[in-house]
This record gives sequence, C-alpha cells and structure tokens, in this order.
Amino acid sequence: MSPWAEAELSALNPLRAVWLTLTAAFLLTLLLQLLPPGLLPGCAIFQDLIRYGKTKCGESPRPAACRAFDVPKRYFSHFYIISVLWNGFLLWCLTQSLFLGAPFPSWLHGLLRILGAAQFQGGELALSAFLVLVFLWLHSLRRLFECLYVSVFSNVMIHVVQYCFGLVYYVLVGLTVLSQVPMDGRNAYVTGKNLLMQARWFHILGMMMFIWSSAHQYKCHVILGNLRKNKAGVVIHCNHRIPFGDWFEYVSSPNYLAELMIYVSMAVTFGFHNLTWWLVVTNVFFSQALSAFLSHQFYKSKFVSYPKHRKAFLPFLF
Repeated sequence: MSPWAEAELSALNPLRAVWLTLTAAFLLTLLLQLLPPGLLPGCAIFQDLIRYGKTKCGESPRPAACRAFDVPKRYFSHFYIISVLWNGFLLWCLTQSLFLGAPFPSWLHGLLRILGAAQFQGGELALSAFLVLVFLWLHSLRRLFECLYVSVFSNVMIHVVQYCFGLVYYVLVGLTVLSQVPMDGRNAYVTGKNLLMQARWFHILGMMMFIWSSAHQYKCHVILGNLRKNKAGVVIHCNHRIPFGDWFEYVSSPNYLAELMIYVSMAVTFGFHNLTWWLVVTNVFFSQALSAFLSHQFYKSKFVSYPKHRKAFLPFLF
C-alpha cells in the first residue's frame, strides 16, 4: 500500500473531525431551510445566525437582542487581511523548508502534530500542498482587493459569531493545507530531493481550474459592484438590483459557485485522493449552497420580474 493511502486510512484526526462537524452543521441547516414554511424553525436567533447581509432584511424589524450583535458586512475584508498575513506566513515557512531545508518553527510543528499531521513520506504531496497554499494565498489577496476596490457594501450586517468564524476559518484552512505536507521530523520531506520531479498532470489541471474559477468569481463581483456605480465608476446608490451577465444567467449566486470550484481545483491539485481536503470541499459546498439558497429567496421575494429559469446555486439543478 502506498504511503498516502496508509495515511488516508488512518483514524479520524482532529482536523478531519472539525471539518466533518462543520459539514454536518451546514448540511442540517440547509435541510431545515428546505422544509415547508410551516415547519421551518422560526427562532429569531437561529435565523440571525445563518443569515447575513441582504438576507437578514425581512418584513418585520429584527429583535433588539439580535441587532446588539451586529457587525458591518464590510468587515469581510478583515477575513482576507488575516488570511493574507497568516497563510503568507505559512507559505513562507513551507518555502523555506522545501527550498532551503529550514525546519518549521517548533511551535508550528507541534500545532500541526496536535491537529493530526502525520509523519509520512512519498507521493506528490509536497508539491501539491505548496501549490494549494499558493492558490489559497492568491485567492485571499484577490478577495481583499475586491473588498477594498471592487465591491460596494451597503449598511447591511453580519452576526458577530459569523465574523469570528470567518476570522478563524482561513487560519484553519491554511493549517489544513500545511498538515498535508510529508514531514521528516520538523522538515518537509521531498521525494528524490527535487520538488519539480513531483509535477504531475493533475497539478496542471488544478492550476487551470483555479485560474478559470477565480476569473469568473472576479467577473461576478465586478458585475455586482457595477450595479451600484455609474458609467464613470462612481458609487451612486446601495440598492439591490437584478444582476445579469456571465454565470448570473444560470444561478443567483455565481460567486458562491465559483468559490466552490476554487476549492475543487485545490482538491484536483492534491491528486483527487486527499480525504481531508475533500471534507473541506464538502463543507464549502453546503455552506455556499445555504448562502446561495437564502440569497435566491431574497431575490425572488424582492423582484417580481426575477428570471424564473435561474437556480440558486447549481445550474439547472438547485
């Protein structure tokens, strides 16, 4: 049995347990939202925790107890600031180890071991993890740019719990990637001592998928931002309008679909067989599906002329 297969068959480690728990939570929440209106949980706190931005806006005012925990949605940029800094640091540590032979800091190595990183060797995981960490850092950098210069945020809110989750999320994702690096003590292990010799066809495919998905997500965010700007690029209002163009012709939230495809591209880069990362992808699928479904409901309730052929998240399906 190959080393990676032995690692994949190992007992459920803390990282996999975390991602499995998050996946189950988002799946259950999505299923609850799909119930008929009469059976839908009406708890204001529950609904406030799963909704953010425009989907918090309802016909009746939200309870004061819920509004007390509001944080501006424009604070989304904080998620990507943290991600650029933290995952940039992890990328620097991995680069130092792979190309200069520098060991990981002892505290970081200890943290990875606690989270379930295995001391194993073999396969293309060193190059795969390096590329995925580069993708994650580039993704965060682009999203930070979009938050600062492309998106136009209104005065809508997110819950402070959602805000804290977003801050922790990208820290955990980066650690998940780094935990997949084959280790030899505190050093990254490279088969044959040559990283480029690990290059495989799925690395190229994953890179192409990442670029394609990122380009579409950027285009969708530009379309959304332009809905609130004039032809000169000046913000003139913060109202919601029906977006058209690109993947908006098929789904209400193509930016969420593109987010899923970005994570799938990373799974491809890992060579399709990385169970830990597929748990991350599954979590992204259900979390983005939930957000897309709530956004789709908002558009349909607000606009009588909303295109009936559009689905919420997956073209022609859901």
